[in-house]
Amino acid sequence: MVSRIEVGFLPGVRDALGEKTRRRILHDLHLSVERVETIEVYTLEGNLTDDLLERVAAGPFSDPVIQRYAIDGSLADRFDWLIEVGFRPGVTDNVGRTATEAVQLLMEGTQKNGVKVYTSRQYLLTGILERGQVEEIASGLLANDLIQRFEIVDGRTWQPGKSIKPYVPKVVVADAPRTDYVDLPDDDARLQEISSSRVLALTVEEMRIIRNYLQDETVRRGRREAGLGEGVTDVELECLAQTWSEHCKHKIFNSFITYEDERGNIRVIDSLFKSCVKGSTAAIREELGSEDWCLSVFVDNAGIIKFNEDYNLVFKVETHNSPSALDPYGGALTGIVGVNRDPFGAGKGAKLIFNTDVFCFASPFHEGPLPPRILHPRRIYEGVREGVEHGGNKSGIPTVNGCLVFDERFLGKPLVYCGTGGIMPARILGEPSHIKEVHPGDIVVMTGGRIGKDGIHGATFSSEELNENSPVTAVQIGDPITQKRMTDFLLVARDRGLYRAITDNGAGGLSSSVGEMASLSGGCEIDLKNAPLKYAGLHPWEILISEAQERMTLAVYPEKIEAFQALAAKMGVEATVLGRFTDSGKFHVRYGGQTVAFLDMEFLHEGLPQMKLKARWTPPINPEPDFPEPSSLGQALKDLLGRLNICSKEAIVRQYDHEVQGGSVVKPLVGIAEDGPGDAAVLRPLLESFEGIVVSNGICPRYSDIDTYAMAACAIDEAVRNAVAVGAPLSRMAGLDNFCWCDPVESEKTPDGQYKLAQLVRANEALYEYTRIYGVPCISGKDSMKNDYMIGGTKISIPPTLLFSVIARMEDVRKAVTMDAKKPGDLVYVLGETRRELGGSEWYALNGFVGNGVPRVDARRARSRYEALSRAMDAGLIASCHDCADGGLGIALAETAFAGGFGMAVDLSRVPSSGIDRNDELLFSESQSRFVVTVAPAAREAFEAIMADSETACIGCITGDRTFVVTGLQGAAIIEEDLASLKEAWQQTLRDL
Repeated sequence: MVSRIEVGFLPGVRDALGEKTRRRILHDLHLSVERVETIEVYTLEGNLTDDLLERVAAGPFSDPVIQRYAIDGSLADRFDWLIEVGFRPGVTDNVGRTATEAVQLLMEGTQKNGVKVYTSRQYLLTGILERGQVEEIASGLLANDLIQRFEIVDGRTWQPGKSIKPYVPKVVVADAPRTDYVDLPDDDARLQEISSSRVLALTVEEMRIIRNYLQDETVRRGRREAGLGEGVTDVELECLAQTWSEHCKHKIFNSFITYEDERGNIRVIDSLFKSCVKGSTAAIREELGSEDWCLSVFVDNAGIIKFNEDYNLVFKVETHNSPSALDPYGGALTGIVGVNRDPFGAGKGAKLIFNTDVFCFASPFHEGPLPPRILHPRRIYEGVREGVEHGGNKSGIPTVNGCLVFDERFLGKPLVYCGTGGIMPARILGEPSHIKEVHPGDIVVMTGGRIGKDGIHGATFSSEELNENSPVTAVQIGDPITQKRMTDFLLVARDRGLYRAITDNGAGGLSSSVGEMASLSGGCEIDLKNAPLKYAGLHPWEILISEAQERMTLAVYPEKIEAFQALAAKMGVEATVLGRFTDSGKFHVRYGGQTVAFLDMEFLHEGLPQMKLKARWTPPINPEPDFPEPSSLGQALKDLLGRLNICSKEAIVRQYDHEVQGGSVVKPLVGIAEDGPGDAAVLRPLLESFEGIVVSNGICPRYSDIDTYAMAACAIDEAVRNAVAVGAPLSRMAGLDNFCWCDPVESEKTPDGQYKLAQLVRANEALYEYTRIYGVPCISGKDSMKNDYMIGGTKISIPPTLLFSVIARMEDVRKAVTMDAKKPGDLVYVLGETRRELGGSEWYALNGFVGNGVPRVDARRARSRYEALSRAMDAGLIASCHDCADGGLGIALAETAFAGGFGMAVDLSRVPSSGIDRNDELLFSESQSRFVVTVAPAAREAFEAIMADSETACIGCITGDRTFVVTGLQGAAIIEEDLASLKEAWQQTLRDL
């Protein structure tokens, strides 16, 4: 039996979602609508009595103070058009799952297990619209055709009180589960066809390696004994494709590269990952010696460092670019809840204490036609924002740090970086918490959510460019409520010592999680028929590689499995035994009594040969800008303040909860009105202590148009100086590198692959050099190498991008410093030299140029400056500190002033500089490693003594008249602007988006 309950607002109650939808129809689609009302729809499947339906509608489904409901009838009335939007079959419905549990709580007996609730939403539009325009609203704004369906009703044909016919989005799989054998012929064209049609993302060479492996007589004999026939099973082929994917294996970063520089010099690099990323960290740790505070780096789901004698910190940043391009909300939601599981699955498991998010989009004001399968950037902007909001806020984890970057080249694929940090006891029941072990005989247990078709081919899909064949099954929608319940249970199980090891089910699902853990014991044997499914009919290969969310895999002590499952049942979490870890050397998978995969562990993890690639660097030469200094630098400053990469991001920041758990000290927004741009986050992870954590980031992809070496150096320096700006010392600072690149492998599709690979080499060499000088070890990272869009004759590649994230330990959070001016009369200082470095700057971009003079980082001088500034902060001499970044000194000075609510008077002739004779270039140069600092007059002498060996100059003071005054190089006032007008220019760009 199927029933429908509709819930809407009582007359006179404000419909905030309806109002928001109306604004988006106007702003995004430029269509005029007088009013939008919303009605929530619950479709119930099961044997439900009239009395129970009434109790459900009046109880958990509605609030009688502000809402009304109708059972098997309609609330809709007096509208011109109605659009009902719901999920397609098989798509995760989080509200539906919660509603199902609510109904079951009101039921008794076994019948409650047959109840299922599906949700949808009605939008009632009032306004003069044609049907075509309504269809545009439905498909262009309200529904994503990949995962949602919609129905349109013309108000002229509507019969009040009569409900829309109930629709049950139930998955019906006609085929019975089966395992197929795949023949791998001696035909390269056919091998490529098999790889492409199955979305394996395997090259012909890799397909040949699999075929040759299966022809080995020893392998064939073992497979026959296990009950397998000739050929490879689809389970094995899918498992190998996932394990060997670029996403999981990082083939490009681990390749053997022959690199030629611009002078024709040739050298070889055996794995960028080992030589540059791991190499730098290894060297720093060796220098630290017995004082090394890194505990687990590049061997687990997240990096683990020492916080104090009793606790460790865990941090990981991931990307979820490809799914977010297809479904921004689901992709971003899955991105944040997915990266939550990385620190939770590191070591013995960490309590999650903060999230970060960095998004790279095309302009939300993009105009013009969109290529096929590309959503409008504004829709991606809003969908990603909402996805991360729902994932973070509903998980009870504060979002404390982030950034937005805009560039039209992110139209083809947005970049969605999500990060999560955690804390764990240094020892749990006497054992080090950061060490992960799996022993033969340990029980393989999957816990959390169930398995469906969602997320299938996610790993291989993200290893290719976005194209017309990109699979919709790669999209998942995470469920933060189910995951929160699971993590709460597992923290209790951890502290009771009920499991030995834990990891998350991310890319590749069980294939990855069990396969990786089995490498620690030497093998495994699991039965996929035991795996809990969302619905019947999944084939074994789908069960193995599905990336359905909210799942962890554990190695449970055999003698504690009953206690583990009892605790799971008590806390309402599903926990299923799938098999055992072994030392057989085999990855052995069954479905019932039938073997469906039997692979040597060594071949699974080490059978892929190292790629051999060529890179050739030719420095690009851009037109040199040639424009006069503007007559009104005040207007120029306001124009820069309003640019997308500089303007206030308050409209997004306010959507996120940065206060939950009660540990935030320096918030994302600071200042007198709590709307100034904080440089970094400061947290107290242990509320009984004043010890703190500092979290920051650096990202500047536009410098890649000139030199990726400089881009990477600037990203690292930005992250480091942001952390230093709030009080973090260099001595306890760690980094995470996240590379997002366009395809750097030369091919017919990528004829400039050697140049793009050279860009990657240069960025990695910068990472090695600058992390070494700063003494900031990388403890974790990730690369995403196929961020291109290619459909038909259109190719859009992202600018090469490195996000560098920093986590640091702060001895006393009470010494933290914010960026806002504090008091009239305080002195304004500039720390660091300004040079004529405007290549890739926002000022050049505003005037239509890129230029060539990209900022260069002098890390040794910067390190000395940072250490001196830290000593001044520790001595309590700094009133405010703000780093100079996008837009340079002029932007940093203005932000310092209006965040504090005070005026400022400064003289550019006092600024430490070289090679600059124009006011606009001095104001807007983006030279790195600089700060704007304010100091009380009484602290002047002590401050200048500490900073004596660094380029430091007092250039003015804070005033009480709320005017921003700048005196130029020739001694005349060049800017005299009311503080409110500057702030308005900064805030208005994204305010109403």
